[in-house]
Amino acid sequence: MASTMASGLHFATAKPYVSSSHRALRLGATILGYDSKVASWAKLASACHLSCMLPFRGISSSSGLKSAKPVTKAMSEDSQSKPSSGLPIDLRGKRAFIAGVADDNGYGWAIAKSLAAAGAEILLGTWVPALNIFETSLRRGKFDESRVLPDGSVMEISKVYPLDAVYDNPDNVPEDVKTNKRYAASSKWTVQEVADSVKQDFGSIDILVHSLANGPEVTKPLLETSRRGYLAAISASSYSYVSLLKHFIPIMNPGGSSISLTYIASERIIPGYGGGMSSAKAALESDTRVLAFEAGRKNKIRVNTISAGPLRSRAAKAIGFIDMMIEYSLANAPLQKELSAEEVGNTAAFLASPLASAITGAVIYVDNGLNAMGVGVDSPLFEGLDIPKAKH
Repeated sequence: MASTMASGLHFATAKPYVSSSHRALRLGATILGYDSKVASWAKLASACHLSCMLPFRGISSSSGLKSAKPVTKAMSEDSQSKPSSGLPIDLRGKRAFIAGVADDNGYGWAIAKSLAAAGAEILLGTWVPALNIFETSLRRGKFDESRVLPDGSVMEISKVYPLDAVYDNPDNVPEDVKTNKRYAASSKWTVQEVADSVKQDFGSIDILVHSLANGPEVTKPLLETSRRGYLAAISASSYSYVSLLKHFIPIMNPGGSSISLTYIASERIIPGYGGGMSSAKAALESDTRVLAFEAGRKNKIRVNTISAGPLRSRAAKAIGFIDMMIEYSLANAPLQKELSAEEVGNTAAFLASPLASAITGAVIYVDNGLNAMGVGVDSPLFEGLDIPKAKH
């Protein structure tokens, strides 16, 4: 069994790479373009005169891959000459570890880009079986276009670590996983080992992002979900966050920030989102409040979660009704537009910044306001009401 990196509708499926294989991989949500996309990025970067970022060091991971790409400075001559605005999101000098990035079209990648645009150094944790594909794609330039930041520079990744967040330490790893050929080329990929490796390589971090989810029986109604499937969903999608915080807090600088991703199914019925995934998201939100108290009191770390709306990720597509959920959101949300992954990423950058210094234990909705609706206004029952619609 392997951990997954899922997002979009925060799905994880039982299909390999698309977002699952026992434990789907991913945090995916296709970055969808819309008219305000450029403006959104521009606002984030307007005051963040980024300093020179480190190269991937060859996307350096435990596999020792090296990159021939030169360092790209994120501060352009034009941006250096302009004064910053009054409230910049400035994360220069900060280091972020984002767990759950396996390609360039999901929430985790969007969060990494927003943090990088604000000046943070980026470290990634990638599901072990997907590591080789991800690093190869990076090395061959398949993600070059999506790595471009608002100022024209390129997001640099200092290091990519193999990670399976379902396992806390080597003693937890079953023999069949240890001998699995998909894990054979990597080492030190349990949560404790990755935290130790980050400490050895970089000393400390300031930002921890959890973008992991998996439910091997997500397509089953709750009444048909097995105990094993239910507990697997809880383990990969919610306890993995507890484990990451437990092992990374010792290397997090005081005043740091931790962020996870949740979904409205934690508190509302979403038919088709089964297998215990709604329960896992509810647990994640409850844990966010408790962890905010414990991590805040003991370590001065803020803990928040973002409840994101539906996006077309590979993980979500595997469930089969993501298009329907997006159409439903367009018809019923207060803001009638498609949600973009950048909007989630920019919210994460805000939460990680000093501008959010008093926000902790919170569920932040980034879903065009859909969470506020009590009914679906596209129902024929409401045809007689004068319900305003967006002008396109």
